[in-house]
Amino acid sequence: MNAVKITSLLFIIFAYFTCNAQPKTEKPNVIFILTDDQGYGDMGCHGNPWIKTPHLDELHSESIRFTNFHVGTTCAPSRAGLLTGNYCNKVGVWHTVKGREILNADQLTLAEVFKNAGYATGIFGKWHLGDNYPYRPQDRGFDKVLLHGGGGVGQTPDYWNNDYFDDTYFRNGEPEKFVGYCTDIWFEEAKKFIKNNKEKPFFCYLSTNAPHSPYRVEDKYSQPYMNNDSVPNPYFYGMIANIDENIGKLRDFLKDENLVENTILVFMTDNGTAAGVDLDKNGRVIRGYNAGMRGKKASAFEGGHRVPFFIYWGKEKLNTGKDINVLSSYIDFMPTVLELCGIKTNKKNDFDGKSLVPLFYKSNISWPERILFTDTQREENLTKYKDYCIMTDRWRLLNGGLYDIKNDPGQFYNVAKDFPEVVANLNKAYERWWKLVSVNKDSINALCLGSDNAPRVTLTSHDLHAEKGVVPWSQVMVRLGNGGAIGHWVVKIAKSGLYQFELQRWPVESGLKLKDPATEGEPVPGDAPYPKGKALYIKEAWIKIGEQEFRNSINDGAEHSIFNIKLEKGTYKLYCRFKDIEENMRDAYYVYVSYQN
Repeated sequence: MNAVKITSLLFIIFAYFTCNAQPKTEKPNVIFILTDDQGYGDMGCHGNPWIKTPHLDELHSESIRFTNFHVGTTCAPSRAGLLTGNYCNKVGVWHTVKGREILNADQLTLAEVFKNAGYATGIFGKWHLGDNYPYRPQDRGFDKVLLHGGGGVGQTPDYWNNDYFDDTYFRNGEPEKFVGYCTDIWFEEAKKFIKNNKEKPFFCYLSTNAPHSPYRVEDKYSQPYMNNDSVPNPYFYGMIANIDENIGKLRDFLKDENLVENTILVFMTDNGTAAGVDLDKNGRVIRGYNAGMRGKKASAFEGGHRVPFFIYWGKEKLNTGKDINVLSSYIDFMPTVLELCGIKTNKKNDFDGKSLVPLFYKSNISWPERILFTDTQREENLTKYKDYCIMTDRWRLLNGGLYDIKNDPGQFYNVAKDFPEVVANLNKAYERWWKLVSVNKDSINALCLGSDNAPRVTLTSHDLHAEKGVVPWSQVMVRLGNGGAIGHWVVKIAKSGLYQFELQRWPVESGLKLKDPATEGEPVPGDAPYPKGKALYIKEAWIKIGEQEFRNSINDGAEHSIFNIKLEKGTYKLYCRFKDIEENMRDAYYVYVSYQN
């Protein structure tokens, strides 16, 4: 057989198998942008007359937009619900500190589902659901991780002296120095991840710490809002302007990489505005813009938890502006995204929420009325009827007051006395909800010591379960010797043996000794520099774990106080404290633990 006949035969065979092959199902990519503390009114497309957000406005004009979408009222609770499809209280996250921001280890996360479905997964920016194994994002389904510590840059678990500019962040747990502004870095690293994984489906969680405090940004972004008496905080607006610019660059990048058509792009914020308004004592706006809403971050009023939710997907014609006014919630996000991607989980009764996908494609769909909930706990333990809001399409029952949100969107008039039956029915619904979400109210997510996955563990005062006093959650508080908390960590000893506990006043990367004051920080645009640290004249270190208790005297020039303790497997309360020359006791801000055997 000559070469021409062989070539022709091969072509026929190739054509046959190509024509008869099953079509390959192309899974969509997902990019989820979640900004921190930006409210519904902090963008031009929602009517704000002062802020300029041209790229968000453009995305808004092309997206499906949920206009009645509600989250938790603070950072970590919202994130817990978004990534699990369950109410935050149910999954162990009802605060932002005190170890109550740690997501229960048995919860299946959105990233884990994507990873199991063959997606590359990456997170860039803020996690805030646990800084220690087994709660870190790399333990919860993310392949590529780049983030700051704690709930924000400059908090206690973050790398020492980070201030938004030229900081050190953690790449899959290892510190790495970067040059540039934090938000720019998150977006640039996300684009690298996307480019490296463009041939496979990817889930990119781009979770900015901005515009969360401290309010720091280059002058070129904040300058347009200076000297405007209507703008409460020009630096806050400047941080949003920088985010907006980065969203424009990301969308251009997706076009250049041919990724627009098969990429679901989501924009959302995690709670109401933190600095976009000034309020009077009743939670009503006296300066700034809040889209007509009462309240802001951490409030049970509408301005505390109603947020933007835009979703754009060119391939599926989710690319023309459309408002969906149906009451919806953060618990709906995970089931919605998974249905769009054609992914199912193996668990029964997966979610407290439901998929919103049917609303995307049909205008006259019959959608049953729902009762949804949010609350603000922010305490060590869950408290029934604390700062709660019960929501229906028409009503908001919060802290005993009833508001007709259809006819009174600014929540001016409490009509509870006029509609006692409504109040009674909603209270019954709350009782059912509380039974659902308080199932884990007595559990505590213990920090694991001695695991091969984390041979050296850093405990910080951010996660102390405080018995009294204020938890020192920020590096400013550490510098000033503030907080004065008396509390403990809950730790799980993974294997029996000898453990070393290193008690520190300062984190090891600071290079400071126990009795040193920290140096004053460099000035940064938008906020005061870190203050000069206060020296604490410590004379004794004390540790107690289980029934074992030890003390060490502190000498001048000591870098730390070390205890070597033999422990059996199990869960313990761990107390680590310093006593100063005035006999004051305070918890150690940093404790480093390693397994010695």
